[in-house]
Order: sequence, then C-alpha cells, then structure tokens
Amino acid sequence: MKSIETLLSSFERELRFRNYSASSIRTYKTAILLLDKSFDKPIEEITCNEFKHFLYKKVDADDLSTSFINQQISAFKILQVDILERDWNPIRIKRPRKNLKLPNILSLEEINLILNAISNMKHRAMVSLMYSAGLRRSEVLAIKPQNIDSKRMRVKVENGKGGKDRYTILSAKTLDTLRLHYRYNRPKVYLFEPNGKPGQKLSTATIRSVVKKAVEKARIAKKVSCHTFRHCFATHLLENNINLKVIQQMMGHSSLKTTSRYLQVANITPENISSPFDGLNV
Repeated sequence: MKSIETLLSSFERELRFRNYSASSIRTYKTAILLLDKSFDKPIEEITCNEFKHFLYKKVDADDLSTSFINQQISAFKILQVDILERDWNPIRIKRPRKNLKLPNILSLEEINLILNAISNMKHRAMVSLMYSAGLRRSEVLAIKPQNIDSKRMRVKVENGKGGKDRYTILSAKTLDTLRLHYRYNRPKVYLFEPNGKPGQKLSTATIRSVVKKAVEKARIAKKVSCHTFRHCFATHLLENNINLKVIQQMMGHSSLKTTSRYLQVANITPENISSPFDGLNV
C-alpha cells in the first residue's frame, strides 16, 4: 500500500509528462487530496461506486460547479488508470446545470480611465499589452522581449492554455509604451520582472493588485479582473467588424463556440450594418 505522498509524487510526474500547466497540476493535486481526506480508507481502496456517491453528496450539499465535478472525475481517472494501473469504469452522473454568465465589458472610455490611473510605466505597459493583445494573465507574465515582433506587428504567445502557441496582434500605441518600459527597466528574461529580481516573472498577486488599484482610482463601478481586459479585446474587435474566426485564432480558443458568446455582449445594432445591396452598381 502506497502512502498518499508517494501517490501524489507519481501523480504529479504523470501530469508533468502530459505537459499540464503548473496551475492545472495544483488543481488536480488538490482534487486528490480532497478525496483522500473525505474517506476513512486509503485512496487506492476507493471504488468507483464510492467515488460516484462522494460526487453526488458534494453536488447536493455544496452546490458545486460543473467544472469542479469534471476536475474531480479527471483527477480520479488519471489516478486509477495511470498510477494504480486499473481498468476505467466510465462514470456517468448528472452534472449540475451550468449557468451562462456573461462577462462585464468595459467601454473604451472606461479602459482609458483605468490605464491613465496607472502611473508606473512597467505596470501600464503590462495592462496595455494584456488588453491590446487579448492575453490571459499568465500569458502576459510569461511574455519575453523576443515575443514582441515589431516588424510584423504581432505578439507570439508561447505555451498558452493547453500548451498551444499562437500569434495575436501588436498595437502600435502599446509598442511605444513597451519600448519606453524596456529602455527604462531593462528586463533580462521576461518582459515584466520584479524590481531587483532580474530573470524572474512578476507575480500574479502584483498584476491583480495593479488592476484593482487602477479600477478603484478610476472609480469604475463594474466588477473588473485581469480577464476582463481579454473579454473586452474580443468584444471590441467584434464591434469593429473583425471576423469571428480571426478573433478565435487570436484568443487561442479551441472551439468557435467559446468565441461566439461575445456576440451576446457586443454592441452590434442594425444602425451599424449596411445591406450588401448598397454595394452594387445599379
């Protein structure tokens, strides 16, 4: 019988071999630890039926999200099949209905107020890049100077969500801000590094704090997170008549269905649409 520490070590090695991100590894390990604490028996003795009952109780008692249930199932499956080398009995449970929550979208004026509320050059460059290129928080923190292609005006995102690389657009105004930041701060490895710690990534806590303080200073009443700027990027492109498929590629979405939800928040009215007939020479 293996200890939970030994199982977790093997479990983490398996996830690293699959090229899971550090955040995904933490999430899956937390799922296994929760399972271990919920039973008065070694985790390798938990049967699939017991695991199903555990999930049913969690859904009923704690009103947990669909994503949480899926994470639990995925973690348990990897443990069973790849670590304990057992056959997998597919688990079929009724998942909680997922509510569709539409993101808050900022106007251009509100984004301008937020950026103008950031006096630190490095921090302003960071938030500007996050919005203007539609980057996830983890992606902007991992950007390196060589990922900024000023010749072709694009940004290369390496090892994004799902381990995928992609290209997105580089704003000319953002490029000017990035150049000022680079000349002043001289980062060594990552484009945004902590003061006095060359070669290290800026922390997620720092970028969260920068956004929170700027939103408060700009007196924006809407709930705003780092990810809000990515939502705004996609929505504003859609409002500027950029093809949905192009937006999907820049956002790094695997499915067009994910990108299409921005149709529900984009301000597209009949007044902004012209009939193709008006382009005819008749």
